[in-house]
Order: sequence, then C-alpha cells, then structure tokens
Amino acid sequence: MKRFWILKGLKLLVFLGAALAVFGYAVMALWNAVLPQVTGLHAIGYGQALALLVLARLLFGSFRGRRHGGWHWRHRMRARWEQMTPEERERFRASFAARGHCGGIGPETGATAP
Repeated sequence: MKRFWILKGLKLLVFLGAALAVFGYAVMALWNAVLPQVTGLHAIGYGQALALLVLARLLFGSFRGRRHGGWHWRHRMRARWEQMTPEERERFRASFAARGHCGGIGPETGATAP
C-alpha cells in the first residue's frame, strides 16, 4: 500500500513539473511574440518566464489552493430566495433592475439572486 502512494506521489510530481515547464514555455513564447514588437520591451528567457508565473501567482492568486464548494453561494441564495415572500421578491427584482442589471432574477427564470 505504501508503494502505491509513493508511485502516485511521483506521478504527481512529474505531472506538475511537466505542467510548469509547459506554462513557462507558453509565457516566454507569448511574451517574446507580442510584447517586444508592441511595447519595445526586451525578449525574456525561460527562467524569467517562470519568475513571471510565480510573480503573477503572488499578485493575482494565492498559494492556499482552491476551496471546495466554490459554487456554494448559489445554494445559499436559492434557499434565501425560497424564503422570501412574493412582495420581497418583487422588491428585490425592482432594486436589481434599478441598478442596471438586466434579465430576470429567481428560480422561475433559471437564474439565481446574487
């Protein structure tokens, strides 16, 4: 059983390494194909592309990983919607439309409240 987990871990490391290599190459290729001609910036190497990936992750993402149940808010809003009276639903629709949002809101239209 222990051997199974070791092999699974090694496969994961190989996959992550390959994914990092592909993404790094893609960043380098896209940067070198677009930005030097458009902005006059210098071309970058593979190591700089990997550093850009890490920088982008730090600035725009996080190292916490993804939360499970990211769509859970839809279920909470559906439950809220179902607890509203018809008058409350109509007031919500009117306030939503007044803010410039288009389309219907509610389970009967196939959409959920935000």
